[in-house]
Amino acid sequence: MEELTFGEEVLNVQNLHTYLYTRWGIVKAVDGVTFSVSRGETLGIVGESGSGKSMTALSLMRLQPRPAGRIVQGEVWLEGTDLLKLSDQQIQRVRGRDISMILQDPQTSLNPVFSVGNQLLEAVGVHNKGIGRKGLVARAVEALRSVRVAAPEQRFQDYPHQMSGGMKQRVVGAISISCEPKVIIADEPTTALDVTIQAQYLELLQDIQRDTGLAIIFITHDFGIVANMCDRVVVMYAGKIVEQGEVREIFNHPSHPYTRALLDSVPNLESKAERLYSIQGQPPALWDLGTGCRFAPRCPYSDQRCYDEYPPSYTVKGEHTADCWRLEDANWRMEPFSGQHT
Repeated sequence: MEELTFGEEVLNVQNLHTYLYTRWGIVKAVDGVTFSVSRGETLGIVGESGSGKSMTALSLMRLQPRPAGRIVQGEVWLEGTDLLKLSDQQIQRVRGRDISMILQDPQTSLNPVFSVGNQLLEAVGVHNKGIGRKGLVARAVEALRSVRVAAPEQRFQDYPHQMSGGMKQRVVGAISISCEPKVIIADEPTTALDVTIQAQYLELLQDIQRDTGLAIIFITHDFGIVANMCDRVVVMYAGKIVEQGEVREIFNHPSHPYTRALLDSVPNLESKAERLYSIQGQPPALWDLGTGCRFAPRCPYSDQRCYDEYPPSYTVKGEHTADCWRLEDANWRMEPFSGQHT
């Protein structure tokens, strides 16, 4: 059995650009994203809808919508191999085996006219040719057992409509880990689940991670999940990473106004507020971006420089970085927005 080496970098993304060519213009859905994730680590990606989280995930898998979507620049290194330089045939051998993805809606992820077993066999069979149907069935059943599906031999015969939402999400998870990938991208996998099933599912992912050294990229809107699940967090806005660092550091010392605003928008059970803080305005149109900070029109600290020029990435502490001109002043600290704006 291969010895697990936790903390060893498994995925490194450098300056990734994914654009959508539309009738309105070029949509810069992912615009210069850089991050890494190590074996046994969970990296959270947060941001409003439309910030580029899911498009980043699809780009890592080379599944961006075509023909409109194109990866125009960047590198995606998976254990020494740049996935963006592989042919279509080569990347098909990587998907599922080395890097896999859990989509957010199990209702649409599973085909209703095929049994769960057929869909698992398809996933397992792509990367295990030559072991025979009996061997494939054994691996598929074991995948169901690994995600704690009761009576996996019987469930193997069931169709998706015979399962609850939580059970279907476990089946989707079983498909994604059936070939023992090194990296799993979980795109809001708990959105459709109630709180109890959500907690069980997250615990399941953590158990699998401890046993296998799996690296997880967790895309979510839920800061509670980020706090309990993730080691580091990346905050995206309008296609760019505006802040990233260790979860505890980001929660205790948010250094970009957008991160501060997101955290202030979360209800706090320990304090009373007449009204929750909300971020004013709307995200910018990604086909009509200016040269400055993309959050500037919604930021209470912005000035003319913010509109004219995009800020560099400043180091706050250790690996904690943020893109904001105010960080030129090492003594600058943001006050919570709650109560200041409604």
